[in-house]
Formats: sequence, structure tokens, C-alpha cells
Amino acid sequence: MSDIPSSPAPAVPAHADDRATRLTRASRSLLGLRVGDALGAQFFVPENLPALRRRDLPQGPWPWTDDTAMACAVHAELAAHGTVDQDRLAASFARHHDFDRGYGPTVNRMLRLVREGAAWRPLAAEPFEGQGSWGNGAAMRVAPLGAWFADDLDRAAREAAASAEVTHTHPEGVAGAVAVAAATALVCRTPLSARDFIAAVRDHTPPGLVRDRLRAALALAGRTDSRAVGRSLGSGRRVSAPDTVPFTIWIAAHYPDDFAEALWATAAAGGDVDTTCAIVGGILGPHTAPPPSWADNTEPLPGWAATGLPPGPAT
Repeated sequence: MSDIPSSPAPAVPAHADDRATRLTRASRSLLGLRVGDALGAQFFVPENLPALRRRDLPQGPWPWTDDTAMACAVHAELAAHGTVDQDRLAASFARHHDFDRGYGPTVNRMLRLVREGAAWRPLAAEPFEGQGSWGNGAAMRVAPLGAWFADDLDRAAREAAASAEVTHTHPEGVAGAVAVAAATALVCRTPLSARDFIAAVRDHTPPGLVRDRLRAALALAGRTDSRAVGRSLGSGRRVSAPDTVPFTIWIAAHYPDDFAEALWATAAAGGDVDTTCAIVGGILGPHTAPPPSWADNTEPLPGWAATGLPPGPAT
């Protein structure tokens, strides 16, 4: 499939943003991610599926899942240090691990062992006979990092890769995180058409299946049926980065100014709904806020995650 011509990504600003600007963007991303995660999780409950078809909100409060828990750790790392230190991040993931939040079995085991004193690097490399996980877990938590480094796309890619490798060492797991970070950074910058947005994310994603699926997403630019696009690209049913991330980039490209419409379109496609909604919410959050009633229905952040957040709806 040939690429569709596209405009280049916006130029990197000549100046570095200050901490307050970065923190505001990252906190807005975390708010969007938290709301998306919590709302999406409600549609795993069979009784709520008629509400999804009617686009009625489920009864609150909506608890968030491991997507938000791990994104909080990424956000807190940046708020405290302005960069990702893999050892600190692994320790934070382990310290705040809550089995009941819906973590996958591999990560549950890894974080339990890290809390007991095991080294995280060999544990992260174990899955798939030493290739590492290519699941969507690194992508689901990384949007606040992309917002933090929106003034430097190359730095965003490097830091996203570092954050991913703590649990997902497979190149596709890393690529999924890089793509989501790039998408979030781009949302914070000059507006792009859907076609150019997808192309810019693709161009900042390492070669492999995620990038190939982004090329397929580019060919679907302009379509209007998110369910058909989800069937074509994958909406997380396989819980892999290639099967999850390109669809969320397609959604963010087509609904950049309407958080509610973006989330309804995401949820309608089914699949790993809490994660796809978390990714889309995190990407769009710095640019367009969730409806206030949605934020009010969402479980608040834990106290430890609020440290360093600026005043406003993300706290």
C-alpha cells in the first residue's frame, strides 16, 4: 500500500517550555486519560451496553483502572524530575501497584516481584521467550509524557521509549508508546488535518508493525464509521500495540476538537475499550477537556498522584 502524500510535521519550537507550561499540559492529558479510562471501563459491564448504543452515560462514579494508575506514576516522575529515570519509574509502578485495578497477569507478577526485591530489567525481558511484551500497556500510560515534551518531538520519542522499556521491551511495545507520545505532542502544537496528523505520527514511529498499521490508518483518513475502522485496524482485542495504537491515532486525528464525540466513537468500536478510550482521552486532553459532568463522574486521583499537579480540574 503506497503512502498518501502529506505535509511535514510542524517545526520544533526554538525555545524550551518552562516547567509550569509542561506541567499544565501533562496534567490536562492525565485528566483526559483518567476520564477516558474510567468511562471505557464501564462498557465491559454487560448491563451498560444498551447505554453505549444510546450514548447515555452510565451511572457514576466510574472507577479507573491500571491505565490511570500507571499514567499517574509517569506524570509524577515528570513532575518531580522532568525526565524518566527507569529505576525510579519501575519502583513507582511497583509501589503503587493495586492488583484489583485490572493489570495483566505478566505485569502483576513482575510488579509483585519487584516489590519483593527482584530486578526489573530481566523480568521485563522475559515474555515471549525473551523478546519482551508487545502489549498495549506502555502506550496506555504515556500520553502525559508526550504532552510534557510537546516542544521537542525527538525528546518525547526518547523518553517514551525509556518509559516503555520498564515493562515492554519488545520493539512493537516501545513503538506503540512512541506513537502515542508523538500524537499527544502534535495535538499541543499547530493544528493538522486528519491525514497530515496520522502521517506525522507515522513518521515519528519506529519501523515495524505499529508503523505499518499507521500507514493503513492513513489510507482510511476521511472515513466516518469508527466501528468499520476498528475492525480494519484492530481496536485492542488482541491487547497488542499494533492492534490498538493505530486505531486510537485515527480517532484522535478525526475528532481533535470534540472530546465527547471522540470517546463515543472509540467505545463504539469495542475491543479493549478502557485502554483505547484512555489513550484517546490522554492524547486529546491537552487540547480539549472532557465535559465537566464526565470528570465529576470519574473517580478522583489518588493522593500521591496529586503531588505537583497545578490547581484545576486535574487535581
